Amino acid sequence: MKIKWKPLIISLLISMGVAGVSALATMHSMELYEGLTKPPLSPPGWVFGVVWTILFLLMGISSYLIYVSDSKNKRAALWVYAVQLAVNFLWSVIFFNLQLYWFAFVWLILLWVLILAMIILFSKISKPAAWLQVPYLLWVTFAGYLTLFVAMLN
Repeated sequence: MKIKWKPLIISLLISMGVAGVSALATMHSMELYEGLTKPPLSPPGWVFGVVWTILFLLMGISSYLIYVSDSKNKRAALWVYAVQLAVNFLWSVIFFNLQLYWFAFVWLILLWVLILAMIILFSKISKPAAWLQVPYLLWVTFAGYLTLFVAMLN
């Protein structure tokens, strides 16, 4: 398969753009995070930036694989991808800016369901694209644990 550079770059710019805008919108989030009572297994704050950067890169590559496919189902799959990106962005605002921890937990469940739906849709088009989303689902599952316990402890 020959790489189509323009769609790949656009796909990466979209995913990394959402990551960047989210980082800007929640600029002081690590200060808040450090002040929270956190559950066991809570990573240090710097881990989030590293993990999310990797995940957003994987999302961009995955969406590229769907975009360049010949599948008639790619529009629906990319629509779910776009919706989950928006929900992902809003989670950060709800959790860090608004500090609505219980609502953030419920919102994260919505995100988890959207990621699972996206993986299912992607798997019907491109197995590699679907597999690239699995670390994202696992991380959001872990984030659910963290969010639930932050809500209970704070």
